[in-house]
Order: sequence, then structure tokens, then C-alpha cells
Amino acid sequence: MTTIPVGISSCLLGHQVRYDGAHKYHSYIERTLGQYFQFLAFCPEVEAGLGVPRQAVQLREIEHRIRVVGVKDHGLDVTEELMQVGDKQRDWLQGLCGYILKKDSPSCGMERVKVYKHDVPAKNGVGVFAAFLLQHFPALPIEEEGRLGDSVLRENFIQRVFVRHRWRQLCQQGLTVHALMTFHSRHKLIAMSHDQLRAKELGRLLSGATSDNLDDVAERYLLELMACLKIVATRGNHVNVLQHIQGYLKTKLDSDDKQELLETIECYRLGSVPLIVPLTLLRHHFRKQPDAFIENSYYMMPHPAELSLLNEI
Repeated sequence: MTTIPVGISSCLLGHQVRYDGAHKYHSYIERTLGQYFQFLAFCPEVEAGLGVPRQAVQLREIEHRIRVVGVKDHGLDVTEELMQVGDKQRDWLQGLCGYILKKDSPSCGMERVKVYKHDVPAKNGVGVFAAFLLQHFPALPIEEEGRLGDSVLRENFIQRVFVRHRWRQLCQQGLTVHALMTFHSRHKLIAMSHDQLRAKELGRLLSGATSDNLDDVAERYLLELMACLKIVATRGNHVNVLQHIQGYLKTKLDSDDKQELLETIECYRLGSVPLIVPLTLLRHHFRKQPDAFIENSYYMMPHPAELSLLNEI
């Protein structure tokens, strides 16, 4: 498959761009995700001309405004330089399907970045460049490398990147009402596993799509779909989707197979087995009893099996 363009903080790939000339190399990101993602490394502090090495900076509340200033020399204020960086990168940022940021960074931290007020830190800030991404690219999957250590958050982010990539392919091939409906049909069960009410709202939104309003509906659909997928899927919602899929087999399985499937889904509900177990059993039955809707649904295979993401949730 075509590699997927994903932005990343340069230090996470081993680039020596941090204030002390060091890096924060992350082996899982490069060695595992790098098999599927084409990483575009970027350091906003270097791009802003701060140099390597450089004085460390921090977020600081000064006269009710958040500024980026030197840790040792508060007179060093690089707020404006960093705020201008994002605008200059819009062209290549628009082509991305995801972004991985360095946690705790005053430029790249996505959340809980220390903000100092009278030398007392509070973990309630957002890095300047990260804030730009979140504000101007609301449909872009964004995550911090530290949170990728959580199996649920890792799967959530990677799933969103693959969905965003498929949307990009859809737009490149030419958007039509039929193509948009097909896209939604293939992602409907995924949306249901994240938020069933939002999934229904997506369907209602598309019911009014015509050739005249297609661009507006598609733009709104993407924003609402990505907002839905950002909500972490729950075990309960997965169980509901699994039971929904099971309904497509109700007239095709004998009593023993039905009972085995029921028990397997119940084991998942109780946390005894990971999601991959009931999904594997369902795939087995649908190989023998094909169904076009299920076969085309990305829920059964949301990302490459080699990533083993469904083995841990």
C-alpha cells in the first residue's frame, strides 16, 4: 500500500534538534509505524531560527497572556517567532493524514504542558505549534508520543490516520454523492464503536447530500466523522457492534456455532479475551457465509493486521 504522510516532531526520529543538542528517538514510531507512515519531520523551534543548541524555553503567564520565554532569561521572548511558524507551513500540513507531537514541549506539547505563573507551574498549557495545528486542522488526527504507550489510545490514533488516508484517496479519485455514501457505509460500524448517536447523525447528514451541496456536506461530514472517531471506543460499544454483525449470520449458523459466537462475545465483554478473538471468529464464519456489507466494512480490518493493535484492546 502507499505510505501515509504523517508529520512528526523531528526529535522523535533521532534528529538532534533539542535545546541541548540531543534527541528523543522513539523506536516504535520509526521501526513499526515507519513501515506504513511516511514521516515528515519538523521542529518549529529550529524553523523559528532559535538554533541548536539554544536556551531552553517555557510557557509563562505574563500579564494574563501566555508567552514563550527563556527558562533562565525571561527577557528572551520567542512567542511571535513561534506563532508565525505554523502559517508558513500550511501547504505541506494540508497534505498530512496525521501528526505525532513531542509531549511537554512549549512548542509541540498537545496538552498538560507546564505554564509558569510567579514561578509556580500548572500543567494546563498547550504548545504554540500544537495549538496552531489543533485550531487550523481540526480533522487531522494528532497525538503525543507519550500517549502512544497506551494501547487503546495508540489504536485510536492509528485507526484515525488510516481513515483520514482513505478520505484523502476518495477526494483524489473524485468525490461524488455515491462515493461519499459508499465511504460512510464502509466506516459506519467503526463510527458506531466510538459513539452510536454520532454515527446516526452522520447518516442523517448524508441523507441530504446532493450534487449541489456535496462539497459543503462532505466538509461537514469529515469534521464530524473525525470528531466521532476521536472519542475512544468502549468495550460496550464494541460489543454492540459485534452483536449487530452477528445478526447477519442468524439464519446461517447452526445452534453450536451460534452458541460459540455468543460465548466469545461475552468473554470479550467481560475482558477475558481481546477484541481480535471475536473478530477472528466472525471472519471465519463470513468466509463461509459471505455478506457484501460486512465484507466491505473496515471494522473487520481497520488497519494492517501486522500492527497487532486489536490484540491489546
